[in-house]
Formats: sequence, C-alpha cells, structure tokens
Amino acid sequence: MRIIAGTARSLPLKSVPGTQTRPTTDRIKETLFNMLQEDIPGCAFLDLFAGSGQIGLEALSRGADRAVFADSGKKAAACIADNIRFTKFEDRAKLIAADAVSALHILEGGAPFDIIFMDPPYGMGMEQEVLAYLSGSSLAGTHTQIIVEAARDTEFSYLEKYGFALVRLKTYKTNVHAFIRRK
Repeated sequence: MRIIAGTARSLPLKSVPGTQTRPTTDRIKETLFNMLQEDIPGCAFLDLFAGSGQIGLEALSRGADRAVFADSGKKAAACIADNIRFTKFEDRAKLIAADAVSALHILEGGAPFDIIFMDPPYGMGMEQEVLAYLSGSSLAGTHTQIIVEAARDTEFSYLEKYGFALVRLKTYKTNVHAFIRRK
C-alpha cells in the first residue's frame, strides 16, 4: 500500500494489523482519484472508517487543503497517526479516534466538507446511519460530494428520504463507489 501520486508519491503506508480492515486496492484507489482529480486541489476532505488513512492521505498528497480522519479502532487510529507523521501531513491532518457518527458530532458546526469519503464494514448498514446524520448536518453542504465504498449488492434506495440522490455508481469486481449529493 502506497501513495500513488502527488507530493508524497510512492511513499509506503502502514496497514492496520489483523483482518478488521479491508484496504482499498491501489487500482481502485487510482480509479477513484482519476474521477476526483479536478475536485481534490484545495478541498476539505473527510475520511470516515479511515482504516490506515490511505484515502485521505492520497487526497492530501494530491493537494487537498485539509483532511480529517475518523476511525474507532485503536489499531486503526494508531496506524493513521503513524501514516500522517510519516507522510509529514501533520499540519493539514486531524485524527478523531471515534466511530463515524461520534466524529460527525465532534465536527458539527464547522464548515461543510467538499468531499466526504466512507468505507464502512460491508453489509452492516453503517453508511445509512452516517447518511441519516448528514441529512441534517452542516458538514454536508449543497456542493459536498459524498462517496461510499460498499459491497456490490448494497442498496441505496433510501437516499431520497434523507434528501440525497445517487449521482453515479462506479462498479468494480466485488464492490462499488456510490457518488451521492444533496437533491
């Protein structure tokens, strides 16, 4: 696992020990950032269920102004902190060692993020819980792009009830990236 492009290009990243996290492959990460390349420079990026922090760190490497990382796992939080230090992004990164919804409560009242990325455990409905919270939050503005990495069979039919719309669905072999915005 490594940073693919930008100022920290080719730097290796630590991964979270054990099987609790499922790192995004370099190929899928590269596809994602190719789709986001115009949106990353200068953005405020939120990485929920951050695991090793590789997605938010890739955003910082590619020019995001700031990134906030949230993960409730102790090993994950330690790994993210190590990766932030190693990539020398301490001045633009913030780590919240808490579950996604608790992290959103901590951040509430701040400026909206430009991009909110989440990669929750598959099949547990955690993305719906986060989107329910974001539906009434200042953290997701009208221009905020929300991206959910999920299993291929994940349903997003509930989005309308929270005031969101599915803008794009990028399908891979075993998972998807759902691009979501406020209606």
